[in-house]
Amino acid sequence: MKNKIFKKKICALVLSGAGTMAFAQETVKENSIDEVVVTTGRTKPRTIITSAIPIDNISAVQLKSTGQVTFDKALTYAVPSFNSSQQTVSDATAHFDPADLRGLGPSRTLVLVNNKRKNQSALIYVNDTPGKGEVGTDLKSIPSAALQNVEVLRDGASAQYGSDAIAGVINIILKNSVGKSTVNLFSGITSEGDGFNIGADFNTGIRVAKNGSLNLTLGYSSQNKTNRAGSITKDELFGVDNAWTQAHPGLGMIIGQPETKVANMFVNFELPTSETGKFYAFGGTTYRNGTSYALYRTPYWVASDFGLLTPKGQPYNGFQPEFKTDVYDYNLTSGWKGMLGKWSFDGSATFGSNAVNYVVNTINTSLGANSPTRFKAGGHQFSNIIGNIDINRDFGAVVLGAGVEVRNENYQATAGEEASYIGSGAESFPGLQPQNEINKNRQNIGAYINAEWDVTKNFLVGGTVRYENFSDFGNNVSWKVNARYKLLDDKLVFRGSVSTGFRAPSLHQIYYSNVQTKITGNTVANQGTFNNDSQIVKSDLGVPKLNAEKAFNITGGFAIKPIKNLTITADYYRIKIKDRVLFSGDIGYKTGSPGSPDVTNPVEVILNNNKITSLKFFTNAVNTVTEGVDFVANYTSAIGKGRLGIIAAFNYNETKIVDNIAVPPILAANGYSENFFDRKEQSRIISARPKTKTILSLSYDISKFNFNLNNTYFGSVTWQHATDPAKDQTFSGKVITDIVLTYKITKDLKVSGVVNNLFNIYPDVIDSKGDVVTDLGGRFKYPWEVNQFGFNGTTFQLNVNYTF
Repeated sequence: MKNKIFKKKICALVLSGAGTMAFAQETVKENSIDEVVVTTGRTKPRTIITSAIPIDNISAVQLKSTGQVTFDKALTYAVPSFNSSQQTVSDATAHFDPADLRGLGPSRTLVLVNNKRKNQSALIYVNDTPGKGEVGTDLKSIPSAALQNVEVLRDGASAQYGSDAIAGVINIILKNSVGKSTVNLFSGITSEGDGFNIGADFNTGIRVAKNGSLNLTLGYSSQNKTNRAGSITKDELFGVDNAWTQAHPGLGMIIGQPETKVANMFVNFELPTSETGKFYAFGGTTYRNGTSYALYRTPYWVASDFGLLTPKGQPYNGFQPEFKTDVYDYNLTSGWKGMLGKWSFDGSATFGSNAVNYVVNTINTSLGANSPTRFKAGGHQFSNIIGNIDINRDFGAVVLGAGVEVRNENYQATAGEEASYIGSGAESFPGLQPQNEINKNRQNIGAYINAEWDVTKNFLVGGTVRYENFSDFGNNVSWKVNARYKLLDDKLVFRGSVSTGFRAPSLHQIYYSNVQTKITGNTVANQGTFNNDSQIVKSDLGVPKLNAEKAFNITGGFAIKPIKNLTITADYYRIKIKDRVLFSGDIGYKTGSPGSPDVTNPVEVILNNNKITSLKFFTNAVNTVTEGVDFVANYTSAIGKGRLGIIAAFNYNETKIVDNIAVPPILAANGYSENFFDRKEQSRIISARPKTKTILSLSYDISKFNFNLNNTYFGSVTWQHATDPAKDQTFSGKVITDIVLTYKITKDLKVSGVVNNLFNIYPDVIDSKGDVVTDLGGRFKYPWEVNQFGFNGTTFQLNVNYTF
């Protein structure tokens, strides 16, 4: 079959687009394979090099070669523009780890599973971490063992997919193979002797009827905590240097990864109903139990635990509040796709849900010796029900498509038990109060039409228009046009796109509240987060109703295949976002106090009249411009008796705040502009993620051995002080080196040794520059608010994989 091109159908009947794909194909010529991707629009499938938009196709093998245990961390070490780092001392955020593309925050990356929209998480990030004030998708609920590959569309795609796809789209493709089963066992530990992890996963593919299939994945894992706290013997935060601090270096702190136990099950089912149609169903459920740690309550901070936590006969030395979460994630899609006449059709229904329940092991000091030591502190839940219909027809040079999506979203907050919030509340995390409970729904409907026209063999143009109507804020129209031109027999391609996008404010941002009511004697005081729909935010302070963020995207670049086994792509992008939703700083008293407000300051009068000491809220207030460049080079070649693979990838990304921050007029007129969204909060947008990130991955297969060497450079990040630029700190860039060595003992049995962070690299140490808040009196040795890659140091892992 020399010089002959043949096409092999590998996914019997799939339709074009997101939520729809076309017949996925491999084009094979002289033993070379051009990968066909499907998240490029709602038209014909294209190869990575001939696509009109930039896209990465990351295989499960490539993800595994990073040596990372979880999906979000593996993607961090495979895609330069994607970032997710372990968070610590941040309540439930430590169990989710905010993740994003292009540093644009978790809210602006759309996640699909088998081309269908995945639900967002129940948690809104309100702690001092990247992504503060935003909601993302729970990527920790996705088991790597269930994945066939991951497609990362690096372009604005709201016109194709609707809300959230401003930075790009991550499309997770589940395994659908049959005829074999795989068991994988793994275990690891850090070079410090902590963070021990162990787990197992099982995947099997079963033939159903004649041509149907069922692929099943089961998994379980657990990890222990790590601790990389500072080693100070003087507490600068409290100004204490005594026998207790000398005897307890680090002040009892636990700062590192949380303890976690995870169990999951995923399925992917297909059953042909005719030669041109099939029924499908897929999804999964993940349960995650975690324990993270709050600031240690020293004996000079909390004077007594009333003998509730200290073992009998031992002196009181303070106590460690533990924050526990139970996270439940469910996702199920079923539908039918096939040919209706000459039209491709895909109709589906999706249910997705994410719930997080909070439990705190601590005491409520206001209850004294009658305090419980374990509190159910409430929880949050988000769910959606989605219906999709997509149609598509190939007219030869022109492909037309259209579709409709209807979606109902629900957001709930549940109060904790009374003991968790009464009086001073549970120490470290007072429970949600009944006044914080919410159960809200939103509906939206979207419709799109699109077309692609091969004007000539080499010149392609395309366009999409989408209309959306949301029940809470109204309408939106997004559009996109793209073009591609091929030269040199498809070896050189120029491509570009221009589009508008939008992101609907999440129900969490509209309705989340955590108002704590404190009663001292005859005095009632409220503080915390008030939702955008509350009387004081909406009417008294005049904060507008949350509206959609609007985006304008430009992408342009080229792809070239100069020699047979080398592919190079480079793309420039510019994303302007208007009216980004932000989480404000504390608005409180300036010169007056509760009960004695400054009557010349209407803000203080409003706070006093509502018995509020301070408040935060969500509002549309920031415009940003993000510019960057993506570069990817992929080379494979036979070297000696083995095969060499090289991947070099680079991302430069810079976000700037443009225009003035839209401070509500009453706050701006009364001196609250600086603390409404201060320098520290701004740095979470502009400098909390590396501006540059480079990945160099080398793999070599020979005989029974496979060797992977991965070097990832994380560029510098900058933490900005809230008010004093002289106390800013830039944490320098670092290279993390990972090695994976695999040996095939038999055809079906292989063992792998992994060393992550071979050279035991840590971030720069915090320089507080005399400000005790910067490192909380020395408790934090390494940065946590702008963390690049975590601070576990070197990790060793062993994997055993058996296929039968």
